[in-house]
Amino acid sequence: MALQFGVFDHIEPIPGVQLDQIYRERLDQLETLESAGFYSYHLAEHHTPAVHSLAPSQNVFLAAAAERTNTMRLGPCVYVLPLHHPVRLIEEICMLDNLSGGRMDIGVGRGGVIEAHFWGQDSDVEINYARYLETLDVVREGLSNDSLTYQGEFYNFDDLPMRLRPKQDPHPPLWYMRNVETAAMNGMHTIIVGNLDSFGANVERYFELWDEHQGPGALNAQGEAPKIGLVNHLYLAETDAEAATIAQPAWDQYKWNLAAPRRLEAERRGLTQFLGSEANPRPSNLPAREAEASRSAGARRSGSAGLEEHAAPGGGGFNVVAGSPDAIRDYMDAYLETGANYFVAAFQWGHLSHEETMRSLDLFATEVMPHYV
Repeated sequence: MALQFGVFDHIEPIPGVQLDQIYRERLDQLETLESAGFYSYHLAEHHTPAVHSLAPSQNVFLAAAAERTNTMRLGPCVYVLPLHHPVRLIEEICMLDNLSGGRMDIGVGRGGVIEAHFWGQDSDVEINYARYLETLDVVREGLSNDSLTYQGEFYNFDDLPMRLRPKQDPHPPLWYMRNVETAAMNGMHTIIVGNLDSFGANVERYFELWDEHQGPGALNAQGEAPKIGLVNHLYLAETDAEAATIAQPAWDQYKWNLAAPRRLEAERRGLTQFLGSEANPRPSNLPAREAEASRSAGARRSGSAGLEEHAAPGGGGFNVVAGSPDAIRDYMDAYLETGANYFVAAFQWGHLSHEETMRSLDLFATEVMPHYV
């Protein structure tokens, strides 16, 4: 399978730029991404007190994106399922899939318990995970059938007519973020975070588990080969030094946006259960996020770009690579060696301006992508 390219996005605040302008410029970017040949646009979900997601209702923004694009796929990455009522989500997915002409992707996840707390839900991690699993079951059932019958811990439905149907059969493709085992066992594409040192092992593990649980050479429910990609925050300039000079302060701002506002709000309210090592607990029966380190072949990557930082503390496990097109191609060559078939880029992050982002995107589209498609 040839390498495909996707985009991961948070839509962060930019100092001095009004919200309506941020939205307009991001939609302009989507047109450029589509023209460059990107496969799909993946939009994150976060809610107040977080500041790094200015599209907390992904569906509203994706509806606008559907009108500005024609071929690029569109999807949440991820819907934080415990925060959604499943029937409303089923209906909105059906609307988006039809508005986009069948270009919808569905990313799913459980989210963090701190957002569940501020949402007014139980912040117990096991209850949050159970709500995620049940919501996913209901959404899959409702999207795949003309009526919905379900008896669960949180939701009960008795022969409820599903008046709206998705355009894709049986429903849009499913994606899972940050855990290759969960994705493979459930027949989902996957996008993870981290670095190339462990990515190769995760790629190998994903395809092994896909064959084990879905069958050797099996396709997903929509007839697609399984995709796996790593999120890469990129900045390109004519020289490595210029790229690093622009990217480093923006990357520092990005890490602050991801980590600080929720931590400061938890400190202000004395919510010690969301601080330190307890800030992001995981359910007890969830598979490990990382494949065994012993599975990863080769030495640690010694980057040639102007700036490379991987699985950065405070950066949500994300990485950044900034440099000239030559340096980014060097990184891309190493990426291909992992066996991955999907490359996920993030182009605007931290306080990068629209103009800076478009210059970087243009360099990537004209001097990097043609070497790999």
